Amino acid sequence: METEFAVCTQEQIDAMLQRLQTIRRNIAEACNEAGRSADEVTLMAVTKTVAPDLINAAVDAGVNVLGENRVQEFLSKKDFYRPGAEVQFIGHLQTNKVKQIIDKVTLIHSVDSVHLAEAVSKAAQQQGITMPVLLEVNIGGEISKSGTAPEAVRTLLEHVLTLPNIRVDGLMTIPPPTTDAAEQDAVFARMQEIYQEMQKITPMHVLSMGMSGDYAAAVRRGATLVRIGSGLFGARLYPPQNSVV
Repeated sequence: METEFAVCTQEQIDAMLQRLQTIRRNIAEACNEAGRSADEVTLMAVTKTVAPDLINAAVDAGVNVLGENRVQEFLSKKDFYRPGAEVQFIGHLQTNKVKQIIDKVTLIHSVDSVHLAEAVSKAAQQQGITMPVLLEVNIGGEISKSGTAPEAVRTLLEHVLTLPNIRVDGLMTIPPPTTDAAEQDAVFARMQEIYQEMQKITPMHVLSMGMSGDYAAAVRRGATLVRIGSGLFGARLYPPQNSVV
């Protein structure tokens, strides 16, 4: 079965390790600018379309948190990951697939509705566990993206807090794409404000925002977890439709 995945070269591993050094340096510099410790920020490796052996090379280099976008891809790859790797689910999650991952991930980033929260709660009850989640916020109000509206976060949070076997650990967002530094800062500042307001309702410790193109800006605005895929592994190579991954 292992032959179903692409095998990475030493050259690809070396390039990934060089990018990792740059990412860590940028995070440390952004933390310094914000008066924070770099230890406050978790670097997540986003693994969509990435071969397990390249992912494991990142784990061996100390990147211990992996972010999965797709249920089926995750299920096909999970047995090849290093045993010590922590896997979190960051993609859009359909309610009918919650049961497939509920006992296999440590955090679900993408709870964006009462319906999904209730499905997570029910599946966690059946497994006898409490599932930590993040509420996904559509900070840019983009029709093409999932996530609850900023003005509806409080209502969603208050409902989820009434459900059994589910715990809200924080918030997550995918901001509108932009290379404008001022626009990036404004979006992350707004998200930081929402996060601080929600912390007044219930204890939270995770603010998941920032990806390959904007993670430094996110860190300066309080991100505790940044999700980096192509910035770490290089450009994604999407497999044929009938491939395993």
